[in-house]
Amino acid sequence: MKLEIRDIACGYGAEKPVLEHITFSVQSGEVCCVLGPNGVGKSTLFRSILGTQPLKSGKVLIDGEDATKWGPTRLAKQIAYVSQAHIPPFPYAVKDVVMMGRIGQIPSGSTPSFDDFALVENALAAVGIEHLRDEVYTNISGGELELVMIARALVQEPQLLVLDEPTAALDYGNAMRVIGKIRELASNGLAILMTTHSPDHAFMCDSNVVLLQRELPMRWGRAVDVITERNMQQAFGISVKIVEFVDTRNEIMRLCAPSFKESA
Repeated sequence: MKLEIRDIACGYGAEKPVLEHITFSVQSGEVCCVLGPNGVGKSTLFRSILGTQPLKSGKVLIDGEDATKWGPTRLAKQIAYVSQAHIPPFPYAVKDVVMMGRIGQIPSGSTPSFDDFALVENALAAVGIEHLRDEVYTNISGGELELVMIARALVQEPQLLVLDEPTAALDYGNAMRVIGKIRELASNGLAILMTTHSPDHAFMCDSNVVLLQRELPMRWGRAVDVITERNMQQAFGISVKIVEFVDTRNEIMRLCAPSFKESA
């Protein structure tokens, strides 16, 4: 599948658009990371793409079709969304939480089929948490909870997975496990669009990057081309150094490191 965002403007009511002239795409097998300072409009962009916030102008296309004219059921068969914050309300088993992602696919009054249960098992295995299937999901770690939410999205059988800051509030180990699973899902053919506050995540996923900036045009391209010292200074107002090194696979890796100036 291919999602195309063509020159969209999005915002609220009659107010000046929050974002204008936004154009980029993401397709099967790719990760696209959306970066930008707090309040620049990343969540507004996602709401516009998902159809919960009307566009002011422009088009959202899925495989060439105008997705803004699709109903929620058809859209849910193409796009699954994992929000930034999730507070577990009840002590369901992990497998039951993941099954909730099938609600839109199960006819009213029916119970899950053998195929539905098989999809749940496959989704748990895809994110590496099949050993947690019978655990109470109010008792698992933050990183495991994020993987449960991703598994719940996967049982929708989407072509595009939209993740809003999937590593927010996770410790370093859990964050890296989640990023590792995102890389793996993309390598298996899923299209992934995600927001992150870490430029390093874009490097790790070898992704395309949408860089949103206040009062300046957006930038879109490969991470190596968009995440530069000049662009980070311009977007975030801090000095950084892009550090290159050779990893254990003999591949060049890049990290974005802050360059703090010494106090006078």
